[in-house]
Amino acid sequence: MTTEKRPNLIPLDGELKPARAIIRTIINAGGRPLFVGGCVRDALLGLPSKDLDIEVHGLPAETLKRALRARHDLISVGQSFGVFKLLKLPIDISLPRREMKTGAGHRGFAIWGDPRMGIPEAAARRDFTINALYWDPANDALLDPHNGLDDLRKRVLRHTSPAFAEDPLRVLRAMQFIARYQLVAAPETIALCRRIEPEGLPAERIFEEWTKLLLKGEQPSLGLHFLNATGWLRHYPELHALAGCPQDPQWHPEGDVWEHTLHCLDAFAQHREGDKWEDLVVGLAVLCHDFGKPATTRLGEDGRWHAYGHEAAGGPPTRAFLQRMTRHKELIESVVPLVECHMRPLELHRAKAGDAAIQRLAQHVTRIDRLVRVDAADQRGRPPRDPGELPHGKWLLERATALSIKASAPKPILRGRDLIQLGLAPGREFRAILSEAFEAQLDGAFSDATGAVAWARNRVNKR
Repeated sequence: MTTEKRPNLIPLDGELKPARAIIRTIINAGGRPLFVGGCVRDALLGLPSKDLDIEVHGLPAETLKRALRARHDLISVGQSFGVFKLLKLPIDISLPRREMKTGAGHRGFAIWGDPRMGIPEAAARRDFTINALYWDPANDALLDPHNGLDDLRKRVLRHTSPAFAEDPLRVLRAMQFIARYQLVAAPETIALCRRIEPEGLPAERIFEEWTKLLLKGEQPSLGLHFLNATGWLRHYPELHALAGCPQDPQWHPEGDVWEHTLHCLDAFAQHREGDKWEDLVVGLAVLCHDFGKPATTRLGEDGRWHAYGHEAAGGPPTRAFLQRMTRHKELIESVVPLVECHMRPLELHRAKAGDAAIQRLAQHVTRIDRLVRVDAADQRGRPPRDPGELPHGKWLLERATALSIKASAPKPILRGRDLIQLGLAPGREFRAILSEAFEAQLDGAFSDATGAVAWARNRVNKR
């Protein structure tokens, strides 16, 4: 194990200042506190440390718990194997853990804390060498049991030990780590991942890794290339079908649908807005936007590849892909319409469409601004072709803003109280008139309350 001096590697100031008192508490109780994992990795990369993980050696779980509880509020996440979270502080404290595979899947482990475990052995249970680095604040020492610092410098992602294969979720963790830190997977790690199957992985944990890919990946294409290299792409048939699906090189000089999708995701990542929900909805729509092409791509009589109807055809596979990973109905219902309409901004602009068409589109996709972001990623994902400015997106946003439907679906102008004032009583016909009124509104029959009431009066008089 290599050791080198690294004074103040993790500055314990600001919101992390309470960690100083915690370190003193652990040392006074007879333990050796070591920062480990992501906080050390990020500090070495010059990135801020938002969450701290402290591994305590030489102190039994009960002794550690008593010492911490005497001065700090905490909860025991896994008391049997010594994991404690400090309330109101971004700090987790744990003992080195021993693990034994007892069954299939991500949760098929027996785990217990072992404060006497040596640092190299404790580090070996961690997933990657770059996450198996320790910083000893008492001695200002960086501890590197598995040559993780050299891998970090070379931007290599390498598994720490054969125990990596016991948890299949680590393949997806590798996917999003590679995208976030722009890493290259070691050949032996790719080879090991090819022998791992996603046995029993809970959908919510799978979705968590895909979410990190989309929200944190600097270059998502790198993570998906890794997924393909390990053979794991076959576990996502909607994505797997994109590989080798041809496109007309005039419009897609970058290659097949798979390559296009990767370029689109990288373009999306360069223009994230920082709103996690909005970025997730748009990112998923970009990932899925051409899921309809494998089923619709044909070689035309003109000798060129066409995928007529691929927008609408993309809805069902997108829904199937998302439903296997999440039960979040609002998320799924937000993504699918964006896939089904991702070419509409350009089509409406070319057709010089009127307000009615734009309102109909907003009613279907809910948010025009999301659709414009998906379209922009689609247009930019075609290198070396440079789309330059995207006037159709700007045009659509301006029209949607003028109609007050940029970030929401159109709202009915005619209300029930308007019909009551016209002498109608609530009932089946009442609801039918309101429904007809909304359709008329979307078609441009009226655009304000006065026009809505006039329309309703005319409709009532024709009864």
